[in-house]
Amino acid sequence: MTVTIDQFVGLATARHCTRAFAGGPVPREILDRVLAAAAHAPSTRNGQPWRVEVVTGAALDGLVTRLCGEFDRGTPPRLEYRNRPPRPDPVAEQRARAAGAGVLAAFGIARDDEPARRAHLRRNLRFYGAPVALVCHLPAGCGAGTFLELGFFLQNVMLGLVAAGLGSCPQASVASYPDVLRERLGLGPDRLIVCTLAVGYPDPEAPVNAFVPARAAVAEYVRWHRQPLPVPWAMAIRGDAAEPAAVRAPAVGTAGESTTCSHSRERTS
Repeated sequence: MTVTIDQFVGLATARHCTRAFAGGPVPREILDRVLAAAAHAPSTRNGQPWRVEVVTGAALDGLVTRLCGEFDRGTPPRLEYRNRPPRPDPVAEQRARAAGAGVLAAFGIARDDEPARRAHLRRNLRFYGAPVALVCHLPAGCGAGTFLELGFFLQNVMLGLVAAGLGSCPQASVASYPDVLRERLGLGPDRLIVCTLAVGYPDPEAPVNAFVPARAAVAEYVRWHRQPLPVPWAMAIRGDAAEPAAVRAPAVGTAGESTTCSHSRERTS
């Protein structure tokens, strides 16, 4: 099968978080096909470390009840891994604030409306009304590279869902109640709860589903290298030696490109 670049771009850019779902069940056959295809994601030595719990029906209702009960009791959420850098990137934080404000605005929630914001957090624990929740987990004590492999797999899942006309929303917030997830799904302490994924058919009338956060331009996170960097400059970047006082940035060539590389901040949203 040949996939065109236009088909890939259309699929990738159509994926964004769905936070309002229409009624109707998701056929198991579709989920089976998407999950089987997603397993073609790369992993170290083909280890395929990801595991997925598919939760629907009464099992999902019971899970939602327990999650909301913990939230209502004021149980502090806690992720079992660090998902933010110790030193926040100002640009990334600015993007996060803009995205958060956009979601609240799409729901019609004022920033100073604390009850409405709390209700929004609770809606998150209800998987935004999705009929399917996927719970993704890894072996306890796994390394950072294993998270990368789960990310490859999960992105395949989300793109496959788009191709099937479905929407999804990856959630670290639900994974912040790992004890509840273990209890309801029969998972032991040998498993690390990473995230959940709300899955269902998007509600086309919901304003929040029309909100798509702005993406960074390619030049903000990509550098193109056409020639080796001058030796002193390369040494300074690698930290092999103190940067000489006379070192200058490479001269800029045509079309905004450097004669060695085009520089930009390596940041993503």
